[in-house]
Amino acid sequence: MRAAVEGLATPDPLGRRLPAVYAADDLAQRLTGAYDQVIAPVHVTLDSLWAYFDPALAPPDFVDWLGGWVAAGGPPDGAGDDRRRVVAGAVARHRVRGTAAALAEEVRLATGLAAEIVESGGTTWSATPGGELPGSPEPALTVRIRVAEPGPASK
Repeated sequence: MRAAVEGLATPDPLGRRLPAVYAADDLAQRLTGAYDQVIAPVHVTLDSLWAYFDPALAPPDFVDWLGGWVAAGGPPDGAGDDRRRVVAGAVARHRVRGTAAALAEEVRLATGLAAEIVESGGTTWSATPGGELPGSPEPALTVRIRVAEPGPASK
């Protein structure tokens, strides 16, 4: 946790900012010292805020929240390093969203196995109108996952 860190000092104690009449007052110094102890984790977090946005450096509980920001997908309770890789690669996966390569990557993330994707569509261009269209007129999508030992699905 990043709260209530024992012995964590604030870089700028509030007691030093009090007017002179309160600077020597023990009660005022203890009250501001208590506030300093509560607010010190905020200073530490803000000082290292850049690290919170890097999935490789962010605290484990923040990685899941960061994954929500970038719609990383995958199980939010995945193993630490695996979850960090999924979150780090989310933006790149969004760039190819809707393609066979993206579908193969999603299958790999979900099952840990490589998938072969065969689709019926295609794109092309032609300088002459009425040219032959690529692909097949009937939409089809085939996903093949090859395993060494066939058996019941594990996931």
